[in-house]
Amino acid sequence: MPNIVLIESDLTNTLLEDGLKQGGFNCIKTRHSPQFLELLKTTAPDAVVFNVDTPSEKILADLQHLNQRSPLPVILFATDGHADTINQAINAGVSSFIVDGIEPKRLASIVHVAIARFRQQQALKNALEEARAQLEDRKQIDRAKAILIKTRNFTENEAYHTLRKLAMDRNITLGEMAKNVIAMAELLK
Repeated sequence: MPNIVLIESDLTNTLLEDGLKQGGFNCIKTRHSPQFLELLKTTAPDAVVFNVDTPSEKILADLQHLNQRSPLPVILFATDGHADTINQAINAGVSSFIVDGIEPKRLASIVHVAIARFRQQQALKNALEEARAQLEDRKQIDRAKAILIKTRNFTENEAYHTLRKLAMDRNITLGEMAKNVIAMAELLK
């Protein structure tokens, strides 16, 4: 049963809370407060749902912080459908922005779609970071090979195999070994 933190601007409104519970979610309902990020840390929800007229600067700042530190799927129900508001919310890490309309029977599918979409985006983000790291390693390896070719008169093949052997002997990655060679060359200049 997924856990949801529900942030309501009006705690007397039970429409979303009831809909989430009927959809099979555990729900912790509260107002947005300065302890918002701490609450998420202690409760470790599967998603966060907001029901506000318009997201405040503080809410957007907290969501931006959350998205940078420990991202979660965020579903925001609002009455403010201005393009600027939507863009600010999306830039802050909101997974789903729903304007003017809470239908309890659709709530479970909205949350499940937001969670699935969030996971897909996180997988793409992780793959991009991995590709960037591999590209950076490749650049470092090429630079280290160039240093070995220049200083030791190695062929490119010899330089690569030397880097590889050094990395294996030290039980580190080829990229780390390349960084070590570059650092040593900088030191000896």
